[in-house]
Amino acid sequence: MFEHNHENGKDNMNNAQNQGFNETPLDQEPVYNSYSAMRNDEPGSYQQSYYSQPQQSIPGDSKPPKKRHILPKVAAAVAGVMVVSFASIQCYRFIDGNETLRAFFASTNSGVSLTDSSKADSSSTADSSLADDGKNWMNLAASTGTLSTTEVVDKVMPSVVGVASTFSYQSSGFGGWFGAGQSQEQNVSGTGTGIIMSADGYIITNAHVIYESDYGGKASKVSVVLSSDSGYDQTEYEATIVGYDVEADLAVLKIDAKDLVPAEFGDSDKLKVGELAIAIGNPLGFELFGSVTCGIISALNREVTISENTMNLIQTDAAINSGNSGGPLINSSGQVIGINSAKLSSNYSNTTIEGLGFAIPITEAKAIINDLINFGYVTGKPQIGIGAADVSETQSRMYNIPVGVYVSEIYEGGAADQGGIKKGDVIIAVNGETIKTYEELNGIKNKFKAGDKITLTVTRGDQDLDIEIVLQEKKPTAD
Repeated sequence: MFEHNHENGKDNMNNAQNQGFNETPLDQEPVYNSYSAMRNDEPGSYQQSYYSQPQQSIPGDSKPPKKRHILPKVAAAVAGVMVVSFASIQCYRFIDGNETLRAFFASTNSGVSLTDSSKADSSSTADSSLADDGKNWMNLAASTGTLSTTEVVDKVMPSVVGVASTFSYQSSGFGGWFGAGQSQEQNVSGTGTGIIMSADGYIITNAHVIYESDYGGKASKVSVVLSSDSGYDQTEYEATIVGYDVEADLAVLKIDAKDLVPAEFGDSDKLKVGELAIAIGNPLGFELFGSVTCGIISALNREVTISENTMNLIQTDAAINSGNSGGPLINSSGQVIGINSAKLSSNYSNTTIEGLGFAIPITEAKAIINDLINFGYVTGKPQIGIGAADVSETQSRMYNIPVGVYVSEIYEGGAADQGGIKKGDVIIAVNGETIKTYEELNGIKNKFKAGDKITLTVTRGDQDLDIEIVLQEKKPTAD
């Protein structure tokens, strides 16, 4: 035990408890927006699609048209030409000073003239010869002795499905004064993509395709549409949710079908940056069913935080759009090496960032998928057994308690309860590592497994206490 004095700490904690923080149960599943992988109110948000009402146009004020001024536009055009000219000169100087680049451009552009048709024809022939030799970027990115892009698509397309989910939730009615009527059941629909993993109907997709906390949690109805390439001509099947894990963003479905074409799964641990990557999915619903996009593996083990849950993902510049969630990311051998999960789309000032897609590595997903099939949940996940809320700097000054994680609830029989954690404690460190938020607490906790011991440092009154707890296995709650 080590001392850490806080004047009137105990009374202030009781006041904090009575006033109440924004409580967030630590061990509950994180909140996902509909087909969304991250908040969309921050720069750099990772987005899928959202359920939203169509935007209504607002009539503008009737104002006289503003007079146009030509001079500023002319000045802007001149400035633009100057910038382009300067950039061109600098680019030429850089290339001219680099022997490798100079030789490359000389070999690819030698003898090409916009006014000389014979030389243009010669260049076209050279380009065709280059393509025939397989020296385009897609073939260069592909591994030796692998399939062509069309062969990859032909191989995998029969294993790609569409997933349609219906969510039922209670909304406030519009009867009575100011909408104070009875609640009404509303239905919201969404679509995603899935991958056939077995001939008897097991299908992999993202958890956020079939689970949405804002709309009642698990989907009330899920159906699967098979690809016309599978020989079933887009037959629709009702699907059962076998299991899902929101933190891992993975789910397994089951349909009553036979002789399906399962995908071949590769080893994402063997991926290298720069390899060819092909994505197949259903962007914007089933009207664009089975859309194919190509790119490369841009980065590996990219740490991405999605809904306060940190994941290590594959980054690719193959386009991943709304509705691609749960679809395959494929290598040049026609093997699934990732499950498409998120897209980064940011806007900083006037610069839009596109081309950053993320996929769950299939090697990491396999163990989770096996648990979902065999147990309905992921085994071995640790749980502390508390409800908690962050203590901000402002709340710390107001209540004279430290910044950390305020324990608002103790679950009976849980790890915290058995270890001696009490309601009103403020967790300030885990195994000696200072924490300020429940996100940080969860991040450290998730490095362990059920049965492991960790030491929580908590502030209780005017003292800091080190309390050892044994993490328990997290099991799903009843829907």
